Amino acid sequence: MTEELSPADAYAAFRRRAAEEAMALHPFREMYEFDLDPFQIEACKALESGKGVLVAAPTGSGKTIVGEFAVHLALLQGKKCFYTTPIKALSNQKYADLAKRYGAAKVGLLTGDNSVNADAPVVVMTTEVLRNMLYAKSPALTGLGYVVMDEVHYLSDRFRGAVWEEVIIHLPESVTLVSLSATVSNAEEFGDWLDTVRGDTEVIVSEERPVPLWQHVMAGRRIHDLFEEESDHGGRGSARREVNPDLLRMAREENTRSYSPKDRRRGKMVREADRERERRSRNRIWTPGRPEVIERLDNEGLLPAITFIFSRAGCEAAVQQCLHAGLRLNDDAKRARVREIVEERTASIPTEDLHVLGYYEWLEGLERGIAAHHAGMLPTFKEVVEELFVRGLVKAVFATETLALGINMPARTVILEKLVKWNGEQHADITPGEYTQLTGRAGRRGIDVEGHAVVLWQRAMDPAALAGLAGTRTYPLRSSFKPSYNMAVNLVQMFGRHRSRELLETSFAQFQADRSVVGISKQVQRNEEGLEGYTEGMTCHLGDFEEYAQLRRDLKDRETDLAKQGASQRRAQAAGSLEKLKPGDIIHVPTGKFAGLALVLDPGVPAGRSNGHRGQEYTEGPRPLVLTAERQVKRLAAIDFPVPVEPIERMRIPKSFNARSPQSRRDLASQLRVKAGHIAPERSRRGRAEAADDREIARLRAALRAHPCHGCDEREDHARWAERYHRLKRDTQQLERRIEGRTNTIARTFDRIHALLTELDYLREDEVTAHGRRLARLYGELDLLASECLRAGIWEGLSPAELAACVSALVFEARQSDDAVAPKVPAGAASVALAEMVRIWGRLDALEEEHRINQAEGVGQREPDLGFAWAVYQWASDKSLDEVLREAGMPAGDFVRWCKQVIDVLGQVAAAAPANSGGGTSTVARNARKAVDALLRGVVAYSSVG
Repeated sequence: MTEELSPADAYAAFRRRAAEEAMALHPFREMYEFDLDPFQIEACKALESGKGVLVAAPTGSGKTIVGEFAVHLALLQGKKCFYTTPIKALSNQKYADLAKRYGAAKVGLLTGDNSVNADAPVVVMTTEVLRNMLYAKSPALTGLGYVVMDEVHYLSDRFRGAVWEEVIIHLPESVTLVSLSATVSNAEEFGDWLDTVRGDTEVIVSEERPVPLWQHVMAGRRIHDLFEEESDHGGRGSARREVNPDLLRMAREENTRSYSPKDRRRGKMVREADRERERRSRNRIWTPGRPEVIERLDNEGLLPAITFIFSRAGCEAAVQQCLHAGLRLNDDAKRARVREIVEERTASIPTEDLHVLGYYEWLEGLERGIAAHHAGMLPTFKEVVEELFVRGLVKAVFATETLALGINMPARTVILEKLVKWNGEQHADITPGEYTQLTGRAGRRGIDVEGHAVVLWQRAMDPAALAGLAGTRTYPLRSSFKPSYNMAVNLVQMFGRHRSRELLETSFAQFQADRSVVGISKQVQRNEEGLEGYTEGMTCHLGDFEEYAQLRRDLKDRETDLAKQGASQRRAQAAGSLEKLKPGDIIHVPTGKFAGLALVLDPGVPAGRSNGHRGQEYTEGPRPLVLTAERQVKRLAAIDFPVPVEPIERMRIPKSFNARSPQSRRDLASQLRVKAGHIAPERSRRGRAEAADDREIARLRAALRAHPCHGCDEREDHARWAERYHRLKRDTQQLERRIEGRTNTIARTFDRIHALLTELDYLREDEVTAHGRRLARLYGELDLLASECLRAGIWEGLSPAELAACVSALVFEARQSDDAVAPKVPAGAASVALAEMVRIWGRLDALEEEHRINQAEGVGQREPDLGFAWAVYQWASDKSLDEVLREAGMPAGDFVRWCKQVIDVLGQVAAAAPANSGGGTSTVARNARKAVDALLRGVVAYSSVG
């Protein structure tokens, strides 16, 4: 019998229900078939109240619900929401989920490979794309209300983690940030930093798995619990978990019979007898084979399962072992469904490529419910495996650890073959964080009552150490932030040197290195605001101190106005010169993407009148339509003409000229080069500065010197304010010296980078030079090397395939270095250019050493790797996939991934390359675009989205 509420309590309950129903969270919750967990509700409420949120929760717990609520709020409020992910596959997956929920018209996708509906109110993108948008001040940022950073713990990644911090620091203050992280032990510290740089941020930590996880060890035919049966298997309570004594006894028995070097001196018969006794005593503790493990789990009802093997070859071998063992996990109906899905998803792959890609062996495994998943596979193949696994049509997947990074592919059971992996330098034990990430895949919410993590018994296994791994549920988040050359020029371009340094002081890396520096930096900023207030409050009995300060402001304003007037006059003169242009005039476009020789086809239309070009109204003066010497027909804008332009020659435009015809453009451009290619452009001359002769400036300077407060020695009325001003100024300078004296490694590294870039004429204090602006458009590990190659013109005259080979050296890194064998490279011009790239790198390396820029600390330019040059050259030269992969000795997935990275950098090179080189027309930009087209074919062009 329910207790009847009093009228007051009933009314209060009614008010609470009404308040909840009025929130945006109420209709959002009704969109899901299940009720939200307390941590999800708490985070959503904080988000709706206007706070940023950091949600740290285990894998599979439903953190993304909070991100989806940010999408819901953005659409409700008429704002934009950007949903960022660390990897393209996760972006594709999230795009599909959101498009299904909100409709394809409201959701877009931006990755290095795809651009779908980029102007939609909700756009899913990789984090690098958002970073680039922020530096470019993209108009797409207008109206941005929310940014969701999924897998934000990725900022600890030593190669790409800095991008996450760049985004967090540079996002406009008006944007609400939603950070979704795995469970980390220092979530509060990370939340404190977010609170410092982003404002009010609520930290919500949930360590409770939605599906309890049971830990096991499989030895021989038996599956043992890692912890004693009466203890807390799920890890939800506070009970102390004791290691299973059976496992400890097995480890002791194995250790007592471990091999000794003394055995070599014993007789063969004695050794054989010992081994037989050992086999009998250890009949329960051998390491089971892969087919045996899957078969046992199938019998126990523990499939689907993901087996993590820290080797691509091991994953492929595991599938073959299961096939040879006759393992079949699918019935005939499921086999037919698998074949139907696979054939549909791979229909775009040419038949001749299927054999090269190992399609038929791969399909046989899929039909039996068995597959591999690793970075060496073709992306299309990986996506098919993921889809079939989620559908329950593949029940055993052998994967490398890359599968643990965000892809929504949960299993009932996760198997770890070994607790040791190659970290790129040596074989090392996996960390508690890695163990948590891998086993986090076990247990499907809404499907499984419990998840299972199974570690296979290995010789010399220490069950207590394994229990320590399994018992450490969290790991600390460590910043990997380091300034780069590209970051330096972009920061200086946006904020100037001093402000850039202050921004770097607020990075999470600096926050962790010395938390007090962030607080001191904020205090300096508050003091500077206070100084402005004290200046306004100053008074003096000899005169008006505010008047004195106003004179200084008037002087500065007058100088600024004169500078603006000069710029305005130059723009007006430039617009006037454009209005005088006629069809057939040959001009030199002074700046912009299409700078250089050009033929006027149409002078444009005066301000306010439509010229019929896409129905646009031009209110900023004429926009001449020109043919460039590079055979491009483009309509230019006022921004391309900062100074007046005069015709240098005239030529007749044939009546038969057709701007849409490549041949017609080619012929006329050739005539243009012959007619005026030898004429050098006139340099614009700057006249005497107007400020030097301005009477008002002279009057203000005289008034400033004659003001009573200028030499005041009696400060009875204003001394208190003046003293406070000087005291605060002195305190501020002391704080700045304290900041300088601390181990502020980030800012010091920035100073060294700034000095090097200044020496190379990329920066001049707060000014970014033309070379610097080019560097600002080049992202990547070898950004400065790429810029220096463009500057030196070593890629001029290369064919598209040769240029692709050279650019590959900027991105490729061999998985295992082989210094004994020189990589094969294309002969001729490409070989010369690659050798010159290595020489330029050597010069930069010496310069970095001189400026104490250390590659070991993650800053600087590594040596270019020529190992992919031949493969990408062959592919760009239209060779078959079979021939390219056979000569490269490279898996298809690796080949595709490297090709796409080369394509990405070629796009950057095309955008950054100068229009002219050495007085002639540059070929780099044009050939970079041609190289992209040549590479985007066959397996490289396959895409699952768009």
